Amino acid sequence: MNLHNPLLLDLAVKARLSPAALDDSVTALRECEAAVTVCAAAMLSEGEPERMREAVSRDMDCSDVVTATCRVLDRAGGGDAALLASLLDACAMACERSHELCAQHAGHLPHCRVCADATRKAAGACRQLRAGLTSA
Repeated sequence: MNLHNPLLLDLAVKARLSPAALDDSVTALRECEAAVTVCAAAMLSEGEPERMREAVSRDMDCSDVVTATCRVLDRAGGGDAALLASLLDACAMACERSHELCAQHAGHLPHCRVCADATRKAAGACRQLRAGLTSA
């Protein structure tokens, strides 16, 4: 475990979140946010940005939702389990929707390959953390 902020260890325990799961999830989400931002920028700079408009939009939506989720997770869920559960569900959905389109281009666009991998991991991290909330 490489907790991104040692102060979160105590908060994670109080929020009934596994510190390791919290750390792994935030790491995956931050990597995802970087990947979707770079991917969207790369798609806009390519020869046919109009063709990639929906994928760019999904990447931008994913970036925004992931950022909001990270901010709440940085507070170890803020104590509102229902809000955190909904946010994790929305984050997983945003990652899955971005992944859906980038995975189609992963074979020929390196940025989409990286993005598809990062969004898949982030969606899984959200689902895993969400399951931990249910069982806590």
